Order: sequence, then structure tokens, then C-alpha cells
Amino acid sequence: MTGQLNTIPERHFSTALSALDHAQKPGGGVPAYTRWVNRRLARYAAAAAYSWGWSPNMVTLASAVVSLSALTLIVGVEPTPLLGITVAALLALGYLLDSADGQVARLGGRGSKQGEWLDHVVDAVRTPAIHLAVLVGLWRFTPESAWPLVIALAYVLVSGGQFMSQILAEQLSGEGNRPPFTGGVPQSVLLIPTDMGTLCWIFLVWGFPPAFVIVYAAMFVANAVHTAISMRRKYLRLARTGEPWEVKVVTS
Repeated sequence: MTGQLNTIPERHFSTALSALDHAQKPGGGVPAYTRWVNRRLARYAAAAAYSWGWSPNMVTLASAVVSLSALTLIVGVEPTPLLGITVAALLALGYLLDSADGQVARLGGRGSKQGEWLDHVVDAVRTPAIHLAVLVGLWRFTPESAWPLVIALAYVLVSGGQFMSQILAEQLSGEGNRPPFTGGVPQSVLLIPTDMGTLCWIFLVWGFPPAFVIVYAAMFVANAVHTAISMRRKYLRLARTGEPWEVKVVTS
């Protein structure tokens, strides 16, 4: 499966869904939730959006609005079990739509640089915004302990660094697209703690702050270790290219 379509399908749900069934990105090395749950469910959202005449950018903006709704609840409403379920579902839906926008673009042959830019900007804001919302929510509703706030703040830095590391590595290596993943099922399972989908669903325990803090802290440690390993691997891969930088001096 190459992820590309040879022809543009008609704007019917069943036709679009059938086309997407045969045009999915390779899943090797992709975290488990994203690989086996999010991408598969996103096909249905993409087929529906395509049949309604939505553009990829409309799906991206819908993803941003749904995610923002979840963050507003985190910072504005006292944690309860029902709130946790609502927040987790909204975050997961936002992430699902984030996967669907690219699939809508493939269906309509409407991929664009501005669309990719918008998608990346939303991604760059969404993840650190989740951790900032956690920081504010814990500060407002569970002020007894300060160390979870430090974890949330550190998580902001880790997520931002990982995102920038990935984007820059792709650009500096001269590859227009992300290099193909080679890992199999074990790697997908191993990467579960780093999966955005996993982060979304841990909010199921948002209504039980002590349990949430423990799970959240464990997720942070796993992601910090993964980010350090990933950054080292990218640094060494770039170093092996052996290409000198061209330094441009600008004078007035």
C-alpha cells in the first residue's frame, strides 16, 4: 500500500471508504494506537467528510476546534469521572480528525503546501497545549502538591523538542517526506507510551487526580527517555551525511 490513489473517487461514502481501504500508509514502526485504531477509524471520518464536500483544511480546523473544547473543559471545570470521559473522548476525536485530513487530501487529490503547513501548525500547538491545560487544571483544582505542575511544564518542553527534532531532521536530511518506518509489531507495541492516542485516553482518570498524576508522570518519563534516544539517533544520522554547511554572510 503506497498511500496514493490512482483516480479520484466519486463523492459517496462507500466509494470513498473503499478507495481508502486500498490506499493506507505503511504501518511499520508506528505506535500501536495510531497504527491499528486511529488510522483505521479515521478512514470512516475521512470518507464522510469527503462525501460532504469538506476540504482537508476544514477537517484540520475541525480537529483543532474539538481539541480546544477538551482543553477548555480541563482548565475550566472541576474534575469528575464524567468530565474525564468527556475530555478523553474529545481529545481522541480531535486526534482522529488529525489523521483524517490527510486521507481527505488523498481522496480528492488536493494535497497542498499550505494544507501541510496548517496541519503541522495545529500539531505543534495541540500537544504542548494539552500539557499546559493539565498544568492549569491541576493548579486550580488540586493545589496540594507542586511537583505534578513541574512534570506538566517539563512535558511541554519534551513534546516541543521532539516535534521540532522530527521536523528539522526531515528537512536537514534532504528528504521531502518522513523516511519509511522499518519496525514491526514489537516496536509498535513498545511505542504505546509515546502514542498521542495513549495520551488522549489517560484522561479517562482525570476525575481521580491522584491516579491521573501517577499515570501522567509515568508517561512523561517514558516520553523523555524516548525523546532522548530519538534525538541522539537523528543527530548521528545527520552527522553521517558528511555534508558541510554553507554559511552565508549578510552585510549591510
